[in-house]
Amino acid sequence: MTSTHSHPSLSRLGASIKMICLPASLLAFTLPAMAEDAANTVAETDLETIVVTASTLKVEAPLAETPRTMAIVDQENLEKNQFQKLDEALRYQAGVLSSPYGSDTDTDWFKVRGFDAATYLDGNRLFTTGYYVWTLEPFGLERVEILKGPASVLYGEAPPGGVVNAISKRPTDTPEGNIQFQTGNRHLKRLGVDISDDANDDGSVRYRLVGLASERDGTLDGTYNNRYYFAPSLTWDISYDTTITFLASYKEDKGVPTNPFFPIYGTLTDTPQGKIDPSTNLGEPDYDINQNKQIALSYELSHQLNDTWNIKQNARYAHTDLLLRSTYAFSSDSSADLTRGLTYKDGTADSYSLDNQVIGTWYGDRTENTLLMGLDLQYFKNKDGSNNSANMGTINAFDPVYGQFTPANPNATTYARIKKEQASLYAKHQLKFDGKWIATIGGRFDDVSVKNDGDDISTDNFSLSGGLMYLSDIGLSPYISYAESFEVIASIDPTTNKVYKPLEGEQVEAGVKYTPAFVDGYVNLAVFNIEQNNGLVTSETSSAQTQAGEVSSRGVEVESILKPTEEMTLAVNYTYNKSQYNPSEGAPKQQTALIPRHMASAQADYNFAQFGVEALTLGGAVRYIGSSVGYFSGEKLNVPAYTVFDMRAQYDINSRWQAQLNVSNLFDKAYVSACDYWCYYGEERSVIATLNYRW
Repeated sequence: MTSTHSHPSLSRLGASIKMICLPASLLAFTLPAMAEDAANTVAETDLETIVVTASTLKVEAPLAETPRTMAIVDQENLEKNQFQKLDEALRYQAGVLSSPYGSDTDTDWFKVRGFDAATYLDGNRLFTTGYYVWTLEPFGLERVEILKGPASVLYGEAPPGGVVNAISKRPTDTPEGNIQFQTGNRHLKRLGVDISDDANDDGSVRYRLVGLASERDGTLDGTYNNRYYFAPSLTWDISYDTTITFLASYKEDKGVPTNPFFPIYGTLTDTPQGKIDPSTNLGEPDYDINQNKQIALSYELSHQLNDTWNIKQNARYAHTDLLLRSTYAFSSDSSADLTRGLTYKDGTADSYSLDNQVIGTWYGDRTENTLLMGLDLQYFKNKDGSNNSANMGTINAFDPVYGQFTPANPNATTYARIKKEQASLYAKHQLKFDGKWIATIGGRFDDVSVKNDGDDISTDNFSLSGGLMYLSDIGLSPYISYAESFEVIASIDPTTNKVYKPLEGEQVEAGVKYTPAFVDGYVNLAVFNIEQNNGLVTSETSSAQTQAGEVSSRGVEVESILKPTEEMTLAVNYTYNKSQYNPSEGAPKQQTALIPRHMASAQADYNFAQFGVEALTLGGAVRYIGSSVGYFSGEKLNVPAYTVFDMRAQYDINSRWQAQLNVSNLFDKAYVSACDYWCYYGEERSVIATLNYRW
């Protein structure tokens, strides 16, 4: 199949970038002279420099001084909630719909501001295609950062929901360690080890070893997952100005997958037989299998050239080996007798990423400047073996009988290959004026090529972003920002017989961040409007999908964390999200499936030091997910709102031993979390008891 562009090469990319990024090049050429003046200015004014690290923003700054909405789930939150999956770690964040498909051991599910979001680890893309999904182990993470809305200026091709960037545990400056024992319902057994120490006498070489072994039954009858995880890392301070960190990880999952697909009949609707038991397995427990091995090798290099310039390079290789047999039932709105199909995947995925950054920080009489310039290279290939079948017999949702099917013939497996390349140049400049005004502007040029079994698709894109914020003396900081995204579809539009145009998204966001002087904490308010163009819709003249649609997501987010007393911490979030799409060409917009209009959560923790029991901390949380819609055979489905309560307790036995109890869905509420063709039950009650030994 011919493409609209020739296959990209570095020479072609370089020529295109020179034309588009000439102003940035001229600016970089003049910076040495500016830096020389800046050194004198710094000596005179003694201004505080901005710390630049490879975080989600790539130029790290206080969140209160960032004209975008961003949230962080830090180490304390990860530990006190004992999240078992990445999507669980996002469940209390404004604008994030976590686990809409209930409990699923195959992957993490979340929507940000009504759209999908790209997942990164240590600033490098975790590629996803079909069932080849990289899943993260929360025990191996320091924190999780969520940048909401389009982020193509920093990360290139990605959906408009934003970026979820997980930060791996790495060696600490001081030796420390933790041995963790866990047990809980569904036969949970888990042992975790986390040790960080010096590797030489002067501490210039440090290591960290993180390992875990766990097993637990799934929420459906006959399902389970066993996991082995090992993540060593090493940091070497080569000199005062140069540091390199090597990170590796190995994760293996093996079990019977939790297949969450249920029919409308017996879940959302009542039947003479009542409701389907949420633990019912409509698959084949003795045949279904999920084996997933993940290996990653990466390094992070940082070199400080002088007081102004810093160079960074982040590289990662990731490999996934997947064997998945997952039997599922087709949905129905009128019968409990369901036909079944099979998803059979046996293949591998490999990815390589290299992000090169040059960061400059300099000062004028009234200004602070930070310039980020980067070259980002990404390569992904997927060898997919498929043996899907729609001939897996039938099953009754109220009286399942297993074993009545014909197994797939492994010799009938067909293979497909996908290769994707992305090469990008980007630049972002932040200016702080008089310590009151903060302005950011950024641009990025991407060249993306996809080969999909003979279809060569090549495209390029230029993305922009910018923001403006005012820092008032009373802690009130209003801001406005603009950002763009694009996403490549690796196929052909059958209506036009041309390559699909990239999905293009843009966001306008305005808000205010408030850090009051009279209480420890903050309150943030954001209003956003995301428009995605070139969306896929059903053609009026055929059942094929063509590009004529627009998806819009508008809303308001309020998030706050306050500490009214030394013993109490409160976190409250609220989201209003009006997400709509075109169901067909020329048709009026409808509410997007799965996305509720209203979401809210609240958390509270109280330490009993005031009562002489400083070792005891109790916490509770409530999650409210408003009503949503779904669609089945052209009919609209209305899914009721639900509210779930969680609790936690922590007791410090002594300086080394700590006991902890976490219960999610405290009252074991049975509810439908979402519907769209299928319906999904929310996760049942989960009880986890933890014993930590720290030093």
